[in-house]
Amino acid sequence: MDVIPIDVTKCKWQVFQLSGPTHLTAIDWENFDHRASIAASLVQSVYINERDRQDHRLGSNALAPPWWEFFKFQQFLVLKDTNDQSVFASIYELQHCHHSHPSSAPKYVVAFRGTIKKPDTIFQDLKLDIQVILNHLQNASRFHLGMKAVEDIVAKAGADNVWLAGHCLGSAIALLIGRNMVKRGFLLQTYLFNPPYISLPLEPIKNEMFKFVVRYAKSLVTAAIAAVFGRRCETTLGSPEDPFTVLSGWIPNLFVNPSDPICCEYIGYFEHVQDMIKMGAGDIGSFAAKNSILSVILDACGMDSVTFHHIPSANVTKNGSPSKNLREAHGIHQWWSSNNLCLQHKLYKLE
Repeated sequence: MDVIPIDVTKCKWQVFQLSGPTHLTAIDWENFDHRASIAASLVQSVYINERDRQDHRLGSNALAPPWWEFFKFQQFLVLKDTNDQSVFASIYELQHCHHSHPSSAPKYVVAFRGTIKKPDTIFQDLKLDIQVILNHLQNASRFHLGMKAVEDIVAKAGADNVWLAGHCLGSAIALLIGRNMVKRGFLLQTYLFNPPYISLPLEPIKNEMFKFVVRYAKSLVTAAIAAVFGRRCETTLGSPEDPFTVLSGWIPNLFVNPSDPICCEYIGYFEHVQDMIKMGAGDIGSFAAKNSILSVILDACGMDSVTFHHIPSANVTKNGSPSKNLREAHGIHQWWSSNNLCLQHKLYKLE
């Protein structure tokens, strides 16, 4: 197959030397921002891996390798979708000289890309996006392939040496895999960039009272519908059979932008439960935190539904920098920018 010359002006965002975190010349694995930037870069490399495939960029023309080689990783395994043969994930192995290995560094990173709106991938990617919305992602072949790959690499290297990372659709897959690994007794360090939260995005609204009233009403409706359809309401987060009790020890890192309607409601999700507890309505708030109206209805109709985006604990990083447009607010580039001085971190544990 002929090698197509690269027009850098049309793919500047894919060229590491032009768009990547080249400022990380001295990596401090104890620095959270450094670890997040590296995880985001590895997710970006999966995007570009697939673009290399689609654009027939081979050998020295391939743009993906610098995104992992700069941080001393090598590509260990590539995962391809069985339906369209697109690259949707990769496993990267960290290389070290003289057998040294920083304690905070991973040995392997499993990274998942999000949606690519190109002819070769758009149909399958949008199909998976719909499965995310309907809480049916657990039925997707990408989830099963990714789950098997993560299980294998954890068996090989141990849970403490494996990271999960993903962006948008890839975050949803990584989150579901992470939840399943917790149930098997493995808590993986996880970096989820712009993870989709399936709900009406209220966070961009400036009126705090209006947002609270809407979220409070939604919590009441969720509890009422659950009662109508016979779902048992667990009023505590500590009961042994409560899935939140199982997941509470796992603290994934979520990276959200308040201007991104796809992920911004994670901010309201955690803040609202805390507000409900403060006003004495913690029972309703905790139940709503574990369920969604859609999942309750689908379960009542006998359809397999997993509200994977509801989690009890997370370290949430919010980008307070203004975004020019939706594309910038949702883009993965924001999470390694050397000019980003408005990142706010907050730990949430709904217990």
